Amino acid sequence: MIEQAIILLRDELESYINHHDASVNVIVDNIGLLETPRGDSLTNNIVLTLVNIEEESALKNQPATRRPYVNHAVYRNPPVFLNLYVLFTCNYSGNDYRLALRRLSYIIRFVQSKTAFSTASSPTGPPADVSEPGITELRFTLELFTLTFEQINHLWGSLGGRQMPFAMYKLRLVAVTENADLREVPLIEEIETHTHVI
Repeated sequence: MIEQAIILLRDELESYINHHDASVNVIVDNIGLLETPRGDSLTNNIVLTLVNIEEESALKNQPATRRPYVNHAVYRNPPVFLNLYVLFTCNYSGNDYRLALRRLSYIIRFVQSKTAFSTASSPTGPPADVSEPGITELRFTLELFTLTFEQINHLWGSLGGRQMPFAMYKLRLVAVTENADLREVPLIEEIETHTHVI
C-alpha cells in the first residue's frame, strides 16, 4: 500500500502540473542519491522521496476484526495505519532556480486544491505500474508538515546533499494489512441457560 499511495500521488500531481507546464516530470526516487553516479537521473525533475514512516498511535489498539459469513466467523488482526512523510524536491539548479520555485508553487497549489485522495475518485485511475490486491480501498489525506531550521539541517545532512526548494507533506492513514486469518469459529446460534431452583 505504501508504493500504491506514493504512485497515486505522483500520477495526480503530474497530471495537475502538466495542465500548467507540459515539460514537468514527477518521479519517485531517493533524492539522497543526487550526488552519486546514479544521481543524473534525478536532475531537472520533481522528486518524491519517502523520508519517514510513523504508526498512527490513536488507531493502534483496535481489536481483531470479525468477518461474519453464513455459518462461521473469521478473525483477523486490525490493519496498521501509517503516516508517511513525503519530501517533494524541485531538483533544478543554476539558471533554473526560479523554475524550481515556480514548480514548488504548483505543488503547494495542487495539495491546497485537493487534500483527500483515493483510487476510487482519482481522475488518473489506479496506478498502472502497481499490482497489489486491495488497491480499490486506498484512501489518504495530505497536510503540509513544517520543519524547523534545525530539522531541515538534519534532514538534508542525512540525505547527504545540498538543500533545494522542497516541501514536506504528511500523508495520513495508509492502511496496511495482510488479511491473514487468525482463526475461524462457528457462529453462536442459540444460548442455553440452566437455572437451579433452591
